[in-house]
Amino acid sequence: MADDILISKAGAVLDRARAKGFRIATAESCTGGLIAASLTEIAGSSDVFERGFVTYSNEAKTELLGVSASLIAEQGAVSEQVARAMAEGALAHSRADMAVAVTGIAGPGGGSADKPVGLVFIGAARRGQPAIVERHVFDGDRTGVRHATVARALEILLSLSDG
Repeated sequence: MADDILISKAGAVLDRARAKGFRIATAESCTGGLIAASLTEIAGSSDVFERGFVTYSNEAKTELLGVSASLIAEQGAVSEQVARAMAEGALAHSRADMAVAVTGIAGPGGGSADKPVGLVFIGAARRGQPAIVERHVFDGDRTGVRHATVARALEILLSLSDG
């Protein structure tokens, strides 16, 4: 079951972050809080999970994370630049040591030739290091895209806690 896989990945993230003394923040658009839910499904996660931002609207991205409204207007909410700004904003507006951010088009509608359904940008940042962004086009229906996004975001958090 996909949820069991996500919980297993979340447990690995929490264990690694705990061992390193890191706290985590999330900034989620297309996943609507599923990354935070995966992390907090595990008892004792409060010593690692610092906070989560569900910034589904453009206004929320601006108000809660400090993402520039002009950046969203110029690049679109689903863009590498906005994913990076979301990850950096999650760090700036929290006490976390590392953050992951996701923005994408989960479907079934809303896609275009340039930005198809399944397009997701995952940004990640760690204090004192430059943010990274990955671009993915995940297959599947809305649930499948969202679950694939959560799985990859957790893998990125795991690797971010290595260094």
